[in-house]
Amino acid sequence: MEPHDELCDRVMAEAKAAGWWPKGIPVVAAVSGGPDSMALLHMLKTMAEENPFRIVVAHANHQFRGAESDAEAEMVQRTAEQWGLPFETASLDIPAFMAETGMNAQAAAREKRYRFLMEAAHRHSCPFIVLGHHAGDQAETVLMRIIRGTGVGGLSGIPFRRREEDLELIRPLLRIYKGELLAYCKRNGVPYAVDSSNADRHYFRNAVRMDLMPLLEKYNPQLQSSLVRLADMAGADDDYLEAEALRIFRNLVIPTGGGFRLERQRFCSLHVALQRRLIKLILSYCANPRETVEFRHIEDIVSAVGPNQPAVARFDLGDGWVFNREYDEVYIGPSLPEANSYNYIVREPAGEVTIEGTGDKLVFHRIEGPCPANAGSRVDAYFDEELLAFPLAVRSRIPGDVLLPYGLNGSKKVQDMFVDAKVPRSKRDLQPLLADAHGQVLWIPGMRRSRHALVSANTERVVHITFIEAENPT
Repeated sequence: MEPHDELCDRVMAEAKAAGWWPKGIPVVAAVSGGPDSMALLHMLKTMAEENPFRIVVAHANHQFRGAESDAEAEMVQRTAEQWGLPFETASLDIPAFMAETGMNAQAAAREKRYRFLMEAAHRHSCPFIVLGHHAGDQAETVLMRIIRGTGVGGLSGIPFRRREEDLELIRPLLRIYKGELLAYCKRNGVPYAVDSSNADRHYFRNAVRMDLMPLLEKYNPQLQSSLVRLADMAGADDDYLEAEALRIFRNLVIPTGGGFRLERQRFCSLHVALQRRLIKLILSYCANPRETVEFRHIEDIVSAVGPNQPAVARFDLGDGWVFNREYDEVYIGPSLPEANSYNYIVREPAGEVTIEGTGDKLVFHRIEGPCPANAGSRVDAYFDEELLAFPLAVRSRIPGDVLLPYGLNGSKKVQDMFVDAKVPRSKRDLQPLLADAHGQVLWIPGMRRSRHALVSANTERVVHITFIEAENPT
């Protein structure tokens, strides 16, 4: 076997080190016809000669340049046939797609191109799509994002590998520069086409490449390699922070009603970098796939959850989502429906009541004979059955409810007790109350009981009630 080209050896070594060497697995090669993608196709062919795997050549004709675009498609098809490789092509009606979606030309072309590549990969049972983006593309992407405004994730630029549904997109040339690829094509007799639209400064990327990059290189001749190195470092940092944010999401965030709840105190204990990542991760579930999460929403939420902020806050996030803070509880998601009132009748001191909407339970049973006077806790209450007016009711609050608190003089409005206990407004209508046949509130489970029907040494039958909160409330 003839020795490989040095550049091809570099790509093969990186492929082995990165673990994506196909090893008999078919790949789709996205080939535009330019020197970068044609050089990549030649390298893949060389790799397949050493370790056989099937290569499907896929070319998207965007039809932006008429006869020039058609000539490119013919050249790619001719080369694929000469090299014995299966060929897939599609003529993409970009103007119609732009009118349908409202996208600009480049975004529409990218969307249609990737859709075509994924369809080709599925038709040929290829788990990999290999693309020809090179180091110059990477440097331009990072600089463009800096100009437009970006975070660490944006600084990571174009990913070397990325999952897209059940496929993996791989870009083996991200550390190889355009000049190296041109020289490779010349050394190896690889044909390629020159895209005339690459000289059109109407496109932002072209203006960055032709005007801004040369200007900045006067101050740093190694600017492109500096930007590529920045992308590598930022990509590693971004991967780590994303993994940490996902771990915290799984431990801290509770799915609720199509949205998410989190505990404020635990959230505030996180570093602000992870706070932002966590909120961005939550908001990504509501964002339109073609839109990005707005940084102002992330900052507004982080600020509202933080210290020295109002205990109750609410604002719209768009797309029907809201942010809602009530004391130490935070909810981000679709607006929740108003809680319905409920009223469960308890005629005998036996059995249980399950509250629809929360899953909380109150379990009743009778104890014959004496028991410790006034025994009870936040989740247990004991009443003298003879002093109770049946039927009892497990119900939601109603205006004017008052409680005669055990251990205190006088009465207190239930509403004021909720406020004092910092019960979130959204939970007050779900909180069960135990009342007697006269409407007297006997107990607020989890909070406080009344001084009515206390157990004494003379009590003959005791009604014991246990409050069981649902582990995963909806």
